[in-house]
Amino acid sequence: MRFGFVNKQNMSILTDLYELTMAQVYFKDGMNKRAIFDFYTRPVENRSYLLNAGLEQLIYYLLNIRFSKEDIQYLRSTGKFDHDFLEYLKNFRFTGNLYAIDEGEIIFPNEPVVQVEAPLIEAQIVETFLINTLQLPILVATKAIRSYSVARGTVLVDFGLRRSHGTDAGMKAARASFIGGFAGTSNVLAGKEYGIPIFGTMAHSFILAYGDEEKAFKAFAEKYPENAVLLVDTFDTLKGVENAVKAMKSMGMKRFKGIRLDSGDLLKLSIEARKILDASGYKDAIIIASGGINEYKIKELLDNGAPIDGWGVGTELVVSADLPYLDCAYKLVEYDGKPVMKLSKKKVTLPYKKQIYRFYKEGKIKDDLIVAYDEKVKDGKPLLKEYIRNGELVRDLPSLYDIRKKALENFETLPEEMKDIKRTIHYLPQISNKIKDTVEKIKKRIMGKL
Repeated sequence: MRFGFVNKQNMSILTDLYELTMAQVYFKDGMNKRAIFDFYTRPVENRSYLLNAGLEQLIYYLLNIRFSKEDIQYLRSTGKFDHDFLEYLKNFRFTGNLYAIDEGEIIFPNEPVVQVEAPLIEAQIVETFLINTLQLPILVATKAIRSYSVARGTVLVDFGLRRSHGTDAGMKAARASFIGGFAGTSNVLAGKEYGIPIFGTMAHSFILAYGDEEKAFKAFAEKYPENAVLLVDTFDTLKGVENAVKAMKSMGMKRFKGIRLDSGDLLKLSIEARKILDASGYKDAIIIASGGINEYKIKELLDNGAPIDGWGVGTELVVSADLPYLDCAYKLVEYDGKPVMKLSKKKVTLPYKKQIYRFYKEGKIKDDLIVAYDEKVKDGKPLLKEYIRNGELVRDLPSLYDIRKKALENFETLPEEMKDIKRTIHYLPQISNKIKDTVEKIKKRIMGKL
């Protein structure tokens, strides 16, 4: 029986077939000189910015990509690959360089978030895994920090594992949401692997199994007296709040953690629940809301005075519901020392190995400037950093907590109008004259041949 999970032993052939067939043709024709590829995003209609995430997983892949004996045997069985190329894959390693914008940095469309500089075959083969690895973390980290931006200090927790698009997505989402300002996750494995705080309350099945709300609440609070968050909407929500109070009082508990509302009119119910809790002497008991929560609902509820202290954000977060895919690309921009570019309508690429410089005014992002890597620029902050050189890691990777701290600090550098979750501002970087001039020369040369 095979479960189909991706792991270190099989991740090398988690790729599109054409990556390998192109690589075989390159190999046959001796085309394996230095190539540079850019990974970048394109403008979208409901995001003014994106938050970078997922780099650590990409680095792990590049440092560990190998084609196992089993991989080679499978590729041979397809009949699509020659013996010599398969022998080459037996000794395959990533020997190139990786330049990337840090996780936790604000990124904008058309900027190279990652640059791969390697022999052409290596740079080509890693394309699919690279895009797959970066897309979801960027989407979820951005969705998370948008929620954080309107939460007014209330607590955000990732509840989305069961609704994520697979186990790998659930892990990536937990990590990315933490980078984006969430306090933790319900995902226990993510807690173990990443050191993220884990949170949980109870399910409706727990109440139904006991058949009585008070009895269920007492059983849970007896085992977890310091962390009892009681789910009150199984039958009648406000009656459930009253039953929670009765249960806690019958146990002599002067304090308990709080309640969770998972359905109904959350504004009205939270206000009434707060009154019941306060009148019963449980002013410190918190109210957690869940069930279809997103940044828009958080803002609306808080704007209208909902006394909600925390949010369980699930489906809408982990699938980035209002932006379920990232319009992104991985394109060749230089080969054998020569700049190249694509001219397709609305998909024009920028040639050269590049650097991005960010400029600030009064602590806020003012401009980004994309330049050729060898161009000298004063004052700006360079964004692309070298992480891998000749196949070896050359930079210490920050802790997840440091990445989260960086993300929240960088969020504050956004101009206020870009933080508005209901507006879309298409911020595009400036381009250096050298790149602009080269673009025109390449266009003339290509069009002259058509």
